[in-house]
Amino acid sequence: MSQTVSIRLDEDVFTNLDKLSQITDRSKSWLMGHAVKQYVEHESWQVEAIQKTLAKVEKGTAKFANHEQVSEWMNSWGSANEKKRPSCR
Repeated sequence: MSQTVSIRLDEDVFTNLDKLSQITDRSKSWLMGHAVKQYVEHESWQVEAIQKTLAKVEKGTAKFANHEQVSEWMNSWGSANEKKRPSCR
């Protein structure tokens, strides 16, 4: 069952939504519902992944790579002396 919600949009967002609605032959309501659904699914996945990692940290089973080593590795990308990926511990 769907629920009704009201939302405030900036004028430019509303204008673009209206154009997209006309071009795609979808209602503004459908487009907003679809956009919110995608956003919530993505954010829920991300929050769940963070919570799982924090639980591992609390248990002492999480593995991490040293920040400095990761930065050095990333800064070496594309150079003649590209470093190997640091290991997690």
